[in-house]
Amino acid sequence: METITETKLELPLLRKGKVRDTYILDDKLLMVATDRLSAFDVVFKEGVPRKGEVLNQLSAFWFGKTADVIKNHFVSLALPKKLPAYLKGRSMIVEKCKPLPIECVVRGHITGSALKEYQKKQSVCGIHLPAGLKDGDELAEAIFTPSTKADKGHDENITEEQAKKLVGAGIYDTVKEKAIELYDLADAHARECGLVLADTKFEFGLDKDGKVMLIDEALTPDSSRYWLEEKYDVGILESLDKQYVRNYLENIKWNKSPPPPPLPADVIKNTTERYLQAYEMLTGKKL
Repeated sequence: METITETKLELPLLRKGKVRDTYILDDKLLMVATDRLSAFDVVFKEGVPRKGEVLNQLSAFWFGKTADVIKNHFVSLALPKKLPAYLKGRSMIVEKCKPLPIECVVRGHITGSALKEYQKKQSVCGIHLPAGLKDGDELAEAIFTPSTKADKGHDENITEEQAKKLVGAGIYDTVKEKAIELYDLADAHARECGLVLADTKFEFGLDKDGKVMLIDEALTPDSSRYWLEEKYDVGILESLDKQYVRNYLENIKWNKSPPPPPLPADVIKNTTERYLQAYEMLTGKKL
């Protein structure tokens, strides 16, 4: 299947991220989800077919479902006719805003980088956790663990005090409350669909009036860990997200530095299938 890994539009390019290209479209922004894949902060040469469509349309689904929790930047999936046809399905028009300089991570389960930090300190981002937790264990309640937002290199976990210095105490309290509320809503929906939402990452910004709004993507397999509930219940963490690729890269002992190794065709195919399965389970629709 065809992949879209680069876009070159006759519009001012605001930002090229690891996966998304954002252009200025009059008084709005055009956010294009490409099929690029990044893992361990390295962008791979190969694209993943349909990945951009899943990210874009699943974000639109969640923006609609969570609009009562907090305002978001989503405007429309309908694009002006002057734009190339290949953008359809993988692009959305969004409001302009001022992004906050922190990543807002909510964890309902202990896994990934949080597990590694917990094993060293028995805490995550300064939050003390009970002894004896194992990979995948559910926490008594979801925790908010902010991190830096690095354009290059790794995001670094930070404490609540450090995050407040970056965004201000009032804004911090708002994004923490709303991020946990968003996670709880999404986890409940995921459970109804046969999935477990282990953790997720949100980004927030300020609108023209200085009000906090949800931006970027929402609850996609790139920004979240989804596990099959039936497998989780018997102790197996079966991922329908980017963790599948991370696991492959860990197994081949890649040093996580550029250049990235080539991705085999079966890994690419399985990644597409997992992303599509997550979309279909969560939305109840075929893409």
